[in-house]
Parts: sequence; C-alpha cells; structure tokens
Amino acid sequence: MNTRLFIIAVTPGIALALSVYFTDRYDKEPLSLLLKVFILGALSVIPVAIVENFLVSLNIFTGYIGAAYTAFVVAGLTEEFFKRGVVLRTAFKHEAFDEKLDGIVYAIFSALGFATVENIMYVVFRFTTNPHIGLYRGVFSVPAHMLFAVTMGYYLSLAKFATESKMRKKYLKKSLFIPMVLHGIFNFILMVNISFVFVIFIPYVIYLWIVNLRKLNEYYTESKILFKRQIDMK
Repeated sequence: MNTRLFIIAVTPGIALALSVYFTDRYDKEPLSLLLKVFILGALSVIPVAIVENFLVSLNIFTGYIGAAYTAFVVAGLTEEFFKRGVVLRTAFKHEAFDEKLDGIVYAIFSALGFATVENIMYVVFRFTTNPHIGLYRGVFSVPAHMLFAVTMGYYLSLAKFATESKMRKKYLKKSLFIPMVLHGIFNFILMVNISFVFVIFIPYVIYLWIVNLRKLNEYYTESKILFKRQIDMK
C-alpha cells in the first residue's frame, strides 16, 4: 500500500472531524462516543457495499434514468440510510445527546467515518495512477458527506427534542429523505457527463455550504445561549 496516498486519503476526514469537535465549544460530546460513532460509520462501508451491489444488479434502466437510479437510490439512499442508522443506534438515545447541536456533531462523525474509508478505497486502491483523485475527493466528495450530515443531524435533533410523536416521525423521515436528495443531486450532476449540467456543479456545492453552515450556526448559537444561561444560574 502506498503510504503517501493513504495519508492523502485519510487527512480530509480526520481534519474535518477535528474541526467539528473543536467547533462544539460549549458542551463537548464524550470523545469515546464520538470515536465509536466514527468507527461504526467507517464499518458501515461493508453493509453499504453489499446493498449497493445488490441494487446495481436490479438496475434495468439506461441513460439518464439509470444514472438517476444509481445516484439517488444506489448511492444516496443506501449510504445515508446506514450513516443515519449508526447515529440512531449509538448516540440518538444517549444521555450526552442533550442539545440540538449534538445531532449535527454525531451525524458528521458517522458520515466522516464512512467517507474516510470510501476515500481510501478510491485514492489508495482504485485510482492509484490518477494523482488528481485525492485532491478532487478531498475538496469535494469528503466535505460533501459532511454537508449532507449537517442536514441529517439538523432533523435528527428536531426529532430528538420533538414533544409530539407525529412531529418526531416527520423529522426522522426528513433526516433521511433530504440528505438522500442532496446526495443524489451531487452524484447525478457528476454522472450524467453533460457540460451544461456540470456547469451547475460548483454553484450547487456553494449552495450546500451556505445552507448547511446556516443550519450549523443556528444550533451553535443556541448551544452558546444555553451555556451562558447555565453559567448565569450558578
């Protein structure tokens, strides 16, 4: 295995995970739980690969419909389902999940665990002769997984703290459906290989950053207010 390519592959995911960890300044999550979520997110690559291979075998479509099936169902639905499943089975009911920012943090760690292993597979093993793959995936693909996770965590938190069962179910559905759609659009633009469609790729990536940074800032501000309120009460 090429050590240099391995370092290139793992650096984006680890760097983004650390940046999110240090962003959560006021009520940090247990490091042991974050590592568990990250590792299980990484291991989710295994069931994702199995399900994706099965779904690919069912693809009877061609052209744009086939690309849409692959982008939204094979990749988008499958990957977001398993990344979300990691959070639901580890952190969602944990006592440390006690504010809305936590949902985003846990979703990001699950997504980055998955994205890191996926990146190793692409950079180290699949495209070893292409020096640009590591750069492209480090700038676009790995951060994209993080951005989809921000939306996922945003709705997981709304579900976590919803007071009505109906609203909880609604937000849980959104925590899967909306990241799947965002993921699917991202992949579809790259898969159709049409110049006029690809023109919207960079604007779409910018849109993802703007929308999800707003979501992150919303919960970060709320975390800050809650922290200061607790200090004032002491």
